[in-house]
Amino acid sequence: MDTVSAPETVSLELDDLQSGVLHPRPSPYVGHYLLLRIDDRAAGRELVRRLHPVVSAGQPASDPARGAWVTVALTYQGLQALGVPQESLDSFAPEFRQGMAARAAELGDVGDSSPTNWERPLGTAEVHVALAALSPDAARLAAVVERARRAHQDLPGVEVIWRQDCYQLPTGRTSFGFKDGIGQPAVEGSGIPGSNPRERPIKAGEFILGYPDETGSLPPMPTPGLLGRNGTYIVFRKLHTRVAAYRRYLREQAASREEEALLGAKMVGRWQSGAPLALSPDHDDPQLGADPARNNDFDYHDDLRGFKCPAGAHARRANPRDALDQEGSVNVRLHRMIRRGTSYGPMLPEGVLEDDGVDRGIVFVFVGAHLKRQFEFVKTQWINDGIFIGTPAEKDPLAGPNDSSGMFTIPQQPIRRRLQGLPPFIVTRGGEYCYVPGLRGLRWLAELET
Repeated sequence: MDTVSAPETVSLELDDLQSGVLHPRPSPYVGHYLLLRIDDRAAGRELVRRLHPVVSAGQPASDPARGAWVTVALTYQGLQALGVPQESLDSFAPEFRQGMAARAAELGDVGDSSPTNWERPLGTAEVHVALAALSPDAARLAAVVERARRAHQDLPGVEVIWRQDCYQLPTGRTSFGFKDGIGQPAVEGSGIPGSNPRERPIKAGEFILGYPDETGSLPPMPTPGLLGRNGTYIVFRKLHTRVAAYRRYLREQAASREEEALLGAKMVGRWQSGAPLALSPDHDDPQLGADPARNNDFDYHDDLRGFKCPAGAHARRANPRDALDQEGSVNVRLHRMIRRGTSYGPMLPEGVLEDDGVDRGIVFVFVGAHLKRQFEFVKTQWINDGIFIGTPAEKDPLAGPNDSSGMFTIPQQPIRRRLQGLPPFIVTRGGEYCYVPGLRGLRWLAELET
């Protein structure tokens, strides 16, 4: 298939967009996530006023001295705490108003992943403001975090209630050992290229409010326009990874280390180097995995039966690309998201098969204008279910809510292989639905007089 290109017809108001919305995560990276509670309305508005100049707009400057940035987001309870009028609050997406904890059962956050087991204060009404700071290095991160700290210090009506540090592991991979951060869509009008040259830029309205989306319509936008335009929703989830259990399971299913690596790749859809099974189905290719010009340049049109990459593999479930084109009614472009995954906690040493009791995992941040048909659709219909690939009983083998009774099918000749008894490898520690206003929206919140 030839590389596709299309002229960008939308001009984004980059001077009003928080830069963290569109800017790719650096590699390497370090970062902090902070959650704050607003106990005094006036103090909360003063916090937003102070944070406004800390937030950069558009794409962060290429100047290495300014390579760090802060993103400011608010929960529904946070908007309430600031005194946003009820008419405006009612204009936000229903999923955002309810909050992630209230929708946990539908999302598959049950059992160990249930909100009753979440890390406090995640999922509670105490979480009002979320700050995310990311940088290529610790020195620049410290500088931008200090600016954010000065914004909330000496405000007795504002409390920091949670903090999570994150950083790229020395391997440049996730705690499961796989290269991360490969697949990102191009957003029309952003000027930032996507990672798959075969994929046309996605309409800006899929990610930024106030612009046409893939249906040709304007997404529902919060009112007033100053608050809604150039805003977006983010999904924030802290996911604990059971790395030792994952390694043990592969060891039990495989007859050799080579087969372990292959089974792991089949479950994920990529080899640990990042090389996709669609391009290198039989063996790892570290040079391919390390090449950003090639490691995402593929589709599934020539592998509909999944002999190269199983239809149930994690990466293929999260983004089926053109594999569903024959279904006619499924438009994958309506379910694309921007992902900002970051690792937390130390690596489990190579070869260790027993859990060491240390918390490690991934903080996932998803950006999109449609919580229901982007994050929630992908999570419930593609990750947690297998109907769309013809295997209703199967869940995502890596990220699905497995309970040690599930299975995973690997097509092969002459007889397919089925892995049985999949345990849960990821446990939800908590999460929030947040709203990221544009800079004019932040100013409107700071100047509220209700």
